[in-house]
Amino acid sequence: MRRSIIPPLIFGIVGTAILLGLGFWQLGRLEWKETMLAEIQAGIDAEPQPLPAEADPSMKYMPVLIRGETTGEEILVLSGTKERGGGYNVISGFVTDDGRRILVDRGFVDQDQRHDPRPPAALTIRGNLHWPQEKGSATPEPDLAAGIWFARDVPAMAEMLDTEPLLVVAAAAEGDVQGVQPIPISIDGVPNSHLSYAVQWFLFAATCAGMTAWFIWRISRRTY
Repeated sequence: MRRSIIPPLIFGIVGTAILLGLGFWQLGRLEWKETMLAEIQAGIDAEPQPLPAEADPSMKYMPVLIRGETTGEEILVLSGTKERGGGYNVISGFVTDDGRRILVDRGFVDQDQRHDPRPPAALTIRGNLHWPQEKGSATPEPDLAAGIWFARDVPAMAEMLDTEPLLVVAAAAEGDVQGVQPIPISIDGVPNSHLSYAVQWFLFAATCAGMTAWFIWRISRRTY
């Protein structure tokens, strides 16, 4: 073996091994993420419980059952669905049977229903506690004149509707739903790109191995 091929050979073997290791690490992360998502979905679909007296973000996705009446006050958050296109999520003030004032994301209405009257209505709602993280540095401030918000900001919405900073996202509702379509919480939007990352690392490893083989072949064919 020519000494001149030893450095590129070592470099290629080490580089390929590192890239393969990163690919297998991403496969491990994929398995972990899939397990975590399955646990979250199982929690979302669990038997609903009464609304806890003290709730905090550690209870995110907790299934609950509430009964009471909407206040007739609401916030419309710009939204959309694949089936119905653009529209709004209706966030209503809600007074439970035991007198607590909370927020309820009742679901979706399309553009034509934006101005429909939605007076106080008695509802029984099965849903999940949620603390969405939708407001970023680029998110516009609510257009209060038009009554349109661009993200579900629980503390700000609670202040606007004079409720606890507590949001229940409806999965199903019984009573006068007033044309609002519940949109249950889902893990569909949770990113899980570990498989594509693993494929990329394996492709890099194959490229590294191929380039190393080609480089060594070129060296071996040199004539002096």
